[in-house]
Amino acid sequence: MLVKVIRNVLGYSIAAVDLATRGKGLKRSPEEQQKVDAELNNMALYQFTVCPFCIKTRRAMHKLGLKVETRNASGNNQARKDLEQQGGKIQVPCLRISEDGKEDVWMYESGQIIQYLEQRFGAGA
Repeated sequence: MLVKVIRNVLGYSIAAVDLATRGKGLKRSPEEQQKVDAELNNMALYQFTVCPFCIKTRRAMHKLGLKVETRNASGNNQARKDLEQQGGKIQVPCLRISEDGKEDVWMYESGQIIQYLEQRFGAGA
């Protein structure tokens, strides 16, 4: 019980510092941003609010100017169930990528998710 309290206090502290220190996101023309937003409609980030790896991933998404739908797997039973049954395990962060005619990709590991998003949507993409 004490460990859970400490973990939550630290997690919310990290989340607050993250929000307070975020810079501006990547700026695109309205047309480019509209195209990116359309592609992001096929993605969802399964996450826990106070998970340090999820915070790292959300921070990178903000830096890239990406508005990916987030699903809190700790407070939403359906999101947790989807994560386990469709993704194969309850581990966050997890980026679900849906593309027409293809099987959904469930990408785990914050570093892999960030690398994928930077390659696909970064300034050089």
